[in-house]
Amino acid sequence: MKNNDWKSRLNVVYSTNPDFQYETGSEEKTETLPKEKQQLRISLDKRNRGGKMVSLITGFIGKEEDLQALGKLLKVKCGVGGSAKEGEIIIQGDFRNKLQELLHKEGYVKARVL
Repeated sequence: MKNNDWKSRLNVVYSTNPDFQYETGSEEKTETLPKEKQQLRISLDKRNRGGKMVSLITGFIGKEEDLQALGKLLKVKCGVGGSAKEGEIIIQGDFRNKLQELLHKEGYVKARVL
C-alpha cells in the first residue's frame, strides 16, 4: 500500500500525472566550502534602495547558519546594520575596501572587490 500521508504532500493537492512525485519538504543541505575556496565578490549596489548605497557580498556557498555568522561578524566590525540571506550579505554603506581586508584576515583569500 502506498504511503498516503497528506502531511508529506506539500504544495500539491491532486495530480493526474502517474509519474508525479510529491515534494516531501526535505531539502539537501549544502556543506559549507572551506574559507580558502570561497570566491566572494564585493560590490557597491544602489538599485531599489531609495538611492542609498550598500556593500553587497555575493558568492557564498554553504549553510545558512554560516552565512548568518559571517554577516554578523562583518556588521559588528563595520559598526553598521545589514542582513544576510539567500547567499548574499548586505552591509549598509560603502565599506568595500574594509570588507575585503576583514575577509582576508578571516581566511577568505579569494574575496575581491568588483
